Amino acid sequence: MIYKLVYSRRRLVVTLFAVTLSAIACQSQKVPEATTTTPTQADTSSTVSIYGAGATFPSFLYLRWFEEYKRLYPNIQISYQPIGSAAGIQQFIAGTVDFGASEVTLTDEQISQVTQGAVLIPTASGSIAVVYNLPEVKSGLKLSRQVLPEIFLGKITKWNDPKIVALNPGVNLPNKPITLIHRSDGSGTTAAFTGHLSAINPEWKNKVGTGLNVQWPAGVGIKDNAGISAQIQQAEGTIGYVEYAFAKQLNLATVAIENKAGQYVQPNNESTTKALANIKLADDLRGSVSDPEGADSYPIVTYSWMLVYKRYDDPQRAKALREVILWGLTEGQKYGPDLGYAPLPADVIQKASAAVSQITP
Repeated sequence: MIYKLVYSRRRLVVTLFAVTLSAIACQSQKVPEATTTTPTQADTSSTVSIYGAGATFPSFLYLRWFEEYKRLYPNIQISYQPIGSAAGIQQFIAGTVDFGASEVTLTDEQISQVTQGAVLIPTASGSIAVVYNLPEVKSGLKLSRQVLPEIFLGKITKWNDPKIVALNPGVNLPNKPITLIHRSDGSGTTAAFTGHLSAINPEWKNKVGTGLNVQWPAGVGIKDNAGISAQIQQAEGTIGYVEYAFAKQLNLATVAIENKAGQYVQPNNESTTKALANIKLADDLRGSVSDPEGADSYPIVTYSWMLVYKRYDDPQRAKALREVILWGLTEGQKYGPDLGYAPLPADVIQKASAAVSQITP
């Protein structure tokens, strides 16, 4: 099955529901081998409930994982609320969830506040797509390293601005205002996007900077990836940024962004995988890159981490969560590409699987 978003005309309905996948989407893909323990949830007869909240970035993947896992082990009930990375981090530190999720890893100071201990496990990876709605222009509009930041700084305000026209000869760009859409909530997607803008534009770095929340110099703020996707779908002349899975699932037009090598690259699993090779995770599995090398690399990529505790009061919950994560890191990886996520590299799967062993009752 595939997960799609439901919209009303003016407001995103926050529920996600399942519909039938085509036979192609259901085909299995090869998953990198990793040393793991085979889940044995079937020998747990009592129902175990697990609650998580955080990033909207991995929503499609997590919902698919948890649905498939429930089919295998009906006694394991997993609920995940995509409320944004910032809120997920807050709830994790406060101890009101069993796990959190974020595209920004915890700082040393934040980790010190988690009395149960914290483990950061990369479970998903993908790219941040710049999406737009111009009926006259299909996917592939080119935006350079100069032009992209100037649009989000509010300096370029028309779609037929000479700088955009020069990058897209032969494209019928309309004489319409550009309507900027950005996140209003604390967002790991925003952190990755603004991190890239800071890396390529000194003015952006000095005036706006990088973070889960920034003071946007222009545009309209909307909550979560799904909300931005809905607004882009409904309103002509808009431009914004979302996790690539949302663009893929909703067939949004995506920008070909100029990368560090001077090549214009669109987001897809291949260009994301090329860029992810630039990220070298530390021993504690933290790491990022804001402007990856490589002619074929898409320039805005990130991992998404599951935030889990080292110690749980309930032994069954600890055991269930360990095995759910191990399943996601191995069997669950095959669902990512069809949804718009790049498979985790084999070495990352091995390191993440080893980290899962730190979860104890």
